[in-house]
Amino acid sequence: MLLLISCSKKKQIHFKFNSFSSENNALVDVNIPLAEGHSKATNTINNEIKRVVSLALKIDENKTDTDNSIEQSINLFNKEYNKFSNDFPNVIQPWEAQIDGEIVFQSNDIICVSITSYKNTGGAHGLLYITFLNFDVKTGERLNPEDIFKSNKDFKSLAELYFNKTIKDQNLLLEPDNFKLPQNIGFNDQGLILLYNTYEIAPYSAGIIEYLIPADEISDFLVQSPY
Repeated sequence: MLLLISCSKKKQIHFKFNSFSSENNALVDVNIPLAEGHSKATNTINNEIKRVVSLALKIDENKTDTDNSIEQSINLFNKEYNKFSNDFPNVIQPWEAQIDGEIVFQSNDIICVSITSYKNTGGAHGLLYITFLNFDVKTGERLNPEDIFKSNKDFKSLAELYFNKTIKDQNLLLEPDNFKLPQNIGFNDQGLILLYNTYEIAPYSAGIIEYLIPADEISDFLVQSPY
């Protein structure tokens, strides 16, 4: 009994919220949860969270560098703004970036972290983007769809049923006859969240589209149900 309790406690990963900035930063605000401790699993989780945050701050999508720290990424964002401001002094709208994270689900097997980023680099409007990160508690590795679902085809059929129940106006979709799974699928206590970011399947005016498949409906489709 004591051994079982000990093993259960070892699986629990605790998180602490961290804020990031850099010298002379006036544009970027980052607040994210990071796993405490220095195990291989916690380091792997933290490295992936930081990587996603750094990518969210990138200005030039053609650049392939992905190993910048969050502080370095904040500095680069500020430098890009200063360069833009010098090149276009008549543009008075400042840039801004706000990135926040939260733990939306945690069990002995899976942790789901949500990263919400808002970035405005002087356009007509800023862009809000949400990323779900599903982690294997034991290894800290980010889970791919094939790690989560027994059959991607079977799950897609179930997801389409719930999608059609949720989206009453099919005319707002860019490809109404071509159902696609979203790029972001995450766990919460009620079930599985399927989320389409702006422009993913519909125009900007439609905003973010999301729906839920209840836990009791999804469990049989999962490689390992956390419910």
